[in-house]
Amino acid sequence: MLRLLCALTICFGLSTSLLAHDTWVQINTNLIRTGDLVHVDLMLGNHGNGHRDFKLASKIDIGPSTLEVIAPGGEKYDLKPNAIDTGYAPKEGFWSARFTAAEPGLHLVAHTVDRVVAYAPKRTVKSAKTFFVVSESLDRVPEEHSGFDRVLGHPLELVATANPVTPMGPGQPIRVQALYQGKPLSGARIAFIPRGQALEEGFDEIYERLADEQGRASFTPKEGNYYLVVVHHDEPEQKGEGYDYTHYSATLTVFVPQVCPCCGE
Repeated sequence: MLRLLCALTICFGLSTSLLAHDTWVQINTNLIRTGDLVHVDLMLGNHGNGHRDFKLASKIDIGPSTLEVIAPGGEKYDLKPNAIDTGYAPKEGFWSARFTAAEPGLHLVAHTVDRVVAYAPKRTVKSAKTFFVVSESLDRVPEEHSGFDRVLGHPLELVATANPVTPMGPGQPIRVQALYQGKPLSGARIAFIPRGQALEEGFDEIYERLADEQGRASFTPKEGNYYLVVVHHDEPEQKGEGYDYTHYSATLTVFVPQVCPCCGE
């Protein structure tokens, strides 16, 4: 009986150490006309496989989270007060908020959360981003936009190093840089996950990259889809009250249209 209890304890410890919760934000469209609205969704996936897919599981407690839109001029708009719960049960669905854009240019959606989880003695620190462009005309969308490489100072952060909205389409690379405490995270394992695709176990040669010395990596999509860019980082020595280690995660969601909004190809 003692051996059985020890074995169960070990198995439980392994399962909780492998369990990783990733949050991400996504929008229903990456291009709108001035004065129109977007729907911003805050998602949670419960992934015990190192986040090898794009599937929802459970729903985050929005209370300790931040969720905001940063306009081209730097103004910040808090989306939490008007976010609605799309699920019937407490752990079903996701959070969704509407945002009406009055200013043309590139807008950044940002989310953060920092908490000690209930299922393991672990502190989780998360950040998530996505982008959309507001244009005076959908027929003549400007290609140049500033602000996509804005560094927000998240403990672990994915920064776009190329505009992820315009131009964007099949054949246009998604370029990112992983920063930890503001410095490049060399050798970071960065996944570029298409919605509907489960990555191979181990290291997926198609959808994963190892960051260079500057924490940079890129992936060129072959078709239109949502792509979830994910990086993780563990700090076993970062301990505190109620937790034995700290797990960091950062995501960046990129909507790749089948046709580029600028050139129409």
